Amino acid sequence: MTNSNEIDVGKINKREGTDVVIRIDAFGGKKGVTIREFVTSEKYTGFTKAGTRIPADKFLEFRELVNSISLDDLREEKKKE
Repeated sequence: MTNSNEIDVGKINKREGTDVVIRIDAFGGKKGVTIREFVTSEKYTGFTKAGTRIPADKFLEFRELVNSISLDDLREEKKKE
């Protein structure tokens, strides 16, 4: 799935048949981080168009934004009965 210019960082299962893949790659001769969906189904197996690319020169800014997210803000609130 990778060539010599790509490094698979890891993947997270989003739902059955769909993973989010994070990789370091070079596009147009410029390095960056690509975050894309990879699907496995009877009709198609491979990357979808869903995702984004963070250029290397913007990665620190992106990482700071992600790290600023509070885990408390991601927890689902318990429903009141």
